[in-house]
Amino acid sequence: MSNDSLQYHTGRRRALPLVLLALLLAWVPLAGAVAVDSVRLWRAPDHTRLVFDLSAPVEHEIFSLKKPARLVIDIQRAELRASLAGLALADTPISSVRSASRNGGDLRVVLDLSEAVKPRSFLLRKHAGKSDRLVVDLYDKGVPTVTTEATIAQQQNALSDIVIAVDAGHGGEDPGALGPRKKLREKDVVLAISKELAKMINAEKGFRAELVRTGDYYIPLRKRRDIARQKRADLLISVHADAFKNRRARGASVFALSRSGATSETARFLAQQENKADLIGGVGSVSLDDKEQVLRGVLVDLSMTATLNSSLQVGERVLGSMGNVARLHKPQIEQAGFAVLKSPDVPSILVETGFISNPEEARKLATAKHRRRLATAIFKGVKAYFNDFPPPGSYIAWRKSGGAGSSRDHIIARGDTLSGIARRYNVSVSDLRAANGLHNSVIKIGQKLKIPAS
Repeated sequence: MSNDSLQYHTGRRRALPLVLLALLLAWVPLAGAVAVDSVRLWRAPDHTRLVFDLSAPVEHEIFSLKKPARLVIDIQRAELRASLAGLALADTPISSVRSASRNGGDLRVVLDLSEAVKPRSFLLRKHAGKSDRLVVDLYDKGVPTVTTEATIAQQQNALSDIVIAVDAGHGGEDPGALGPRKKLREKDVVLAISKELAKMINAEKGFRAELVRTGDYYIPLRKRRDIARQKRADLLISVHADAFKNRRARGASVFALSRSGATSETARFLAQQENKADLIGGVGSVSLDDKEQVLRGVLVDLSMTATLNSSLQVGERVLGSMGNVARLHKPQIEQAGFAVLKSPDVPSILVETGFISNPEEARKLATAKHRRRLATAIFKGVKAYFNDFPPPGSYIAWRKSGGAGSSRDHIIARGDTLSGIARRYNVSVSDLRAANGLHNSVIKIGQKLKIPAS
């Protein structure tokens, strides 16, 4: 064999492995590609959420296109291992979803839109058993979020309902605590109790319920407080059925906000778990503490003191009522730093309807009968409080006073101040002093004050 032939065959033998390697690489997924293991979709009243479950963090970008309207989601070095065919697109602004590979290893997902949206996206790092996730929120355009001034004026000129904001904890991405066999989810139990409670409230003349969460979707903790304020709520009730590290823990509890330490180890543990909900539910880089410096200033204000006092008073009545239908974890209302309770002007309580981690209580919470009994007990306590302390201008206040222009009585409770009582009944401090022959603002627990007509 000549030298030329030898060189040809040798070169050919060297070239063949390179060709085979190139063909192999064409069929094998790109090394280091992130897998999109599943894609899920949630519909909330004001937005649609698309969640991509990932095997690792990714870089991404989103942008909108017009004529026709589309939203493009580009995910770098990723491959789709899930089907997009099963997404429930009904009642969403998304008419169809498609995907394709691009740039030799990137993934492009295109959402065909039937209406304009305001998109927002963020990454959620692996946390509490959840994988890395890419979240894309499509906010509806043109949805009113606050009551107009004209509507507010109309409401103030008539006898108003007492508004109770009922907040079912968790939802959507965040299932909450799980029962012993992992089939019973807190988010489902508390939504059922909340809907039952709202139905009872709306059936009572002079009361109106506003459900913070009406379906299976997640709402950030701060937004839950904001919704209660937008609805002009007189009380926020956050309903939960949590778990504790000790499965023998049992009993219902009622919590109010603590401005210092928690009243027990359980209270501290539950507050820590609930405050992590935004990390699980998907709020991007929003921090629960980003406004705490401002909030601390509000907490020392007299209005916050009155709000906390009202929270404790309604909480005590709810706890006492629940003791008639369920075992209590503690005989008194507890306090802890729950983020959802930190509203400066809306009295707020968090009701633990039982420990879903306890097998016996989980069985009860799974039944409609027990959930109705719990809802009935909660509302009984709420009614007892507002019958004692109805908001001025409400139907309940008018009914209690026997009609317009009548005076009322107020029994001084722990934490009451003369100025706080005056604000509650919409009267001046000077009129309050004159009606009761007071020469200063000193009052005592148990003392009866006559409230002049506002």
